[in-house]
Amino acid sequence: MALDGIRMPDGCYADGTWELKMHVTDLHRDVSLRVTGEIHIGGVMLKLVEKLDVKKDWSDHALWWEKKKTWLLKTHWTLDKYGIQADARLLFTPQHKLLRLQLPNMKHMKVKVNFSDRVFKAVSDICKTFNIRHPEELSLLRKPRDPKKKKKKLDDAEEDDLELEGPLLTPGSASEIIYIGPVKGSIYSSPGLYSKTMTPTYDSRDGSPLSPTSAWFGDSPLSEGNPGILAVSQPISSPDILVKLYKPQSLLDKAKINQGWLDSSRSLMEQDVKENEVLLLRFKYHSFFDLNPKYDAIRVNQLYEQSKWAILLEEIECTEEEMMMFAALQYHINKLSIMSSDNHMNNSEKEVDEVDAALSDLEITLEGGKTSNTLGDITSIPELADYVKVFKPKKLTLKGYKQYWCTFKDITISCYKSKEESHGTPAHQMNLRGCEVTPDVNISGQKFNIRLLIPVADGMNEIWLRCDTEKQYAHWMAACRLASKGKTMADSSYNLEVQNILSFLKMQHMNPDPQFIEPVTTDMNPECLVSPRYLKKYKNKQISARILEAHQNVAQMSLIEAKMRFIQAWQSLPEFGITHFLAKFQGVKREELIGITYNRLIRMDASTGDAIKTWRFSNMKQWNVNWEIKMVTVEFADEPSLSFICAEVDCKVVHEFIGGYIFLSTRAKDQNESLDEEMFYKLTSGWV
Repeated sequence: MALDGIRMPDGCYADGTWELKMHVTDLHRDVSLRVTGEIHIGGVMLKLVEKLDVKKDWSDHALWWEKKKTWLLKTHWTLDKYGIQADARLLFTPQHKLLRLQLPNMKHMKVKVNFSDRVFKAVSDICKTFNIRHPEELSLLRKPRDPKKKKKKLDDAEEDDLELEGPLLTPGSASEIIYIGPVKGSIYSSPGLYSKTMTPTYDSRDGSPLSPTSAWFGDSPLSEGNPGILAVSQPISSPDILVKLYKPQSLLDKAKINQGWLDSSRSLMEQDVKENEVLLLRFKYHSFFDLNPKYDAIRVNQLYEQSKWAILLEEIECTEEEMMMFAALQYHINKLSIMSSDNHMNNSEKEVDEVDAALSDLEITLEGGKTSNTLGDITSIPELADYVKVFKPKKLTLKGYKQYWCTFKDITISCYKSKEESHGTPAHQMNLRGCEVTPDVNISGQKFNIRLLIPVADGMNEIWLRCDTEKQYAHWMAACRLASKGKTMADSSYNLEVQNILSFLKMQHMNPDPQFIEPVTTDMNPECLVSPRYLKKYKNKQISARILEAHQNVAQMSLIEAKMRFIQAWQSLPEFGITHFLAKFQGVKREELIGITYNRLIRMDASTGDAIKTWRFSNMKQWNVNWEIKMVTVEFADEPSLSFICAEVDCKVVHEFIGGYIFLSTRAKDQNESLDEEMFYKLTSGWV
């Protein structure tokens, strides 16, 4: 008698086979196969397809092990090698699934993404299709939930947001959904087109994006749809949008948003991302390399949009004068975006050259500016010497600023009681390496202050410098910023930094000739141009008048230049680029904040946001993570090590931010466009 049909008590059959249970998601059908542990994954899928007997292209399908949350992609591995036994349940499911992607401009787009790729690779494929260079700067973020809103069903909540922000965009017809990443045998396998030699994607006369669509996407599937939403800024249609969107009320709220970053080293499926789920595509690392308007029309616009929403939703603090400047730039960009289609043929070649020259000056790199061609006298280091008011705050003190003759040499400020004593011993001396530099400026009040937090053994010493004029402030502020990075005024970026500061201040001036100010129009919608706090403080007519007054400082800018200026001004804000996380530091019971930027770690007071201590990456030897107790330890060359436990967030997110910024700092312009993915995983994954 044949024994192959006799089932043993352990579930196996007498011939050594056992039943493997699988669910085919496309057909909503459960299937069982008789297998042995020696059969490889490819053989299992072949037997399954033969048993299904359904004529269909199964090439994109793979097996997913639900219990272990892992894709079985190594088709030459056997079931035994994977450790799969009779109690396992596998899904036979497509690797490419629909995702609702919210772009930085708050618009949604349906895309088909490979759920089996690591997130870093998936984002890279998305960016190639959307023609966004340097995809390593972006990642995917889960939607933050507003704790004040009552919990609703997930679908209802999402649909509310979608109706609010416009319909989901599916370029082309329903059958032409964008596929991200190569699919075997599919026409949707375009790698996307971008390189330093590509055709410029903006019109050099007025900075407006080029039409036809092939200028953006070549033969990618987007060229059959409407890519205009990616490179063209669209005005906010209603103030209700601002009211309904989630606004973080404190630094703790901002820290909670950052809990939602996905792990770049794992796939979407491994992180419980569901088909049709809404994820946010955002610039994660605030280190924008080689931002060039000639090749980056879409990247520039999406960066502008992300910065615009950060300011309107009060995710980053700015002064009243700065808010009016941002509002004026927004108003100008909105006007030009609407008018741009009519202005292509009305400018001379001279103006083209001027725009190109202006754009080349606006390129933003890791250090905040492009290297100057003029090296100057490299045998001597420039110095500053002037009367500056200095104030050192102390508890229970009422003393104000005291004037000193100050000299700024290398990275050190020396303070003397008078100019005549400057050859003797200084009354105070400050080494600015590793310090925190914060502006405190009010143009109308002629206040030009620089706040310095200088690292000492037990924390930070607070020093305030007060300058008399914009020009003096720009030179001293630029020198302080460079000195904090260990650089002197001999650095090629010093003069550009000075010019950027002066330009930033000039845009905030509020005293142009009244005869050139436009009359207040009804189509301005000031409630869509400033954050809610200023709408509570002033009437709409007052805000409109101030925006139009500030607009005179930017009215002559081209569209692309205005967007670049907006991004540059955003980068000049004191809180720019700081990603907050809740943490408990070793030896301290209360929770504090750890802030991570492109070049340093900052220990911060959770209620005020004040820096308690700063550590530069340039001084870092190594960092380690104890995954069991969620503790991050950072070792430095000449300082005690730093240890903190991540609160309410996976320490992998913090670890990835540190490693990610280290990875980005290795980029150079002479490299080709390809990314060293393995190096990124080595620095950020921890265990992979």
